[in-house]
Amino acid sequence: DFITFAENRLRRELRIRQMLKSVTTSTVSGDSTVELPADFLEIRDLFTQGNPRMPVTYLSPSAFTRDARADESGLPVFYTVLASEFQFAPQPDSAYTLEILYYAKPPVLSGSNPSNVFLANYPDALLYGALLEAEPYLINDARSQTWATLYDRAVKNISDADQGGEYSGIPLQMKLTSR
Repeated sequence: DFITFAENRLRRELRIRQMLKSVTTSTVSGDSTVELPADFLEIRDLFTQGNPRMPVTYLSPSAFTRDARADESGLPVFYTVLASEFQFAPQPDSAYTLEILYYAKPPVLSGSNPSNVFLANYPDALLYGALLEAEPYLINDARSQTWATLYDRAVKNISDADQGGEYSGIPLQMKLTSR
């Protein structure tokens, strides 16, 4: 149970490249919604396939309701996330293929799944998280701060290394785009 609690904590706190997943799905003409993937944590990018691929722009739910042209139909230009669905505007007027790049929940460790991204790449964070989750049940408050410090340091190091590695060796450039 403590390992599961630690995995849940890591799922909430980490967004790293090893958790990225790309899927395609299709819209249905006249239906402005598409279900989120079952393992969805957070969106990274959303495009409609075609030539050229067209980005679909995120709007907050309130901005979407106010500004998204939801009463029109055509190629989706905007989206928001409501409950367990993407909602698109304009409402699709035909089937469009969507590419979704998102952070996915790694599968939990079990007898049938002996490894996952956390155990394979960050066993220290998983160990410190499990020990941190166990201490309140063991009534060993003196060790809680030690495990919390080690866990926080591991998560920070993982995040920093992931951010640094995402663009390593490539100088950042500003690019202006137009629609």
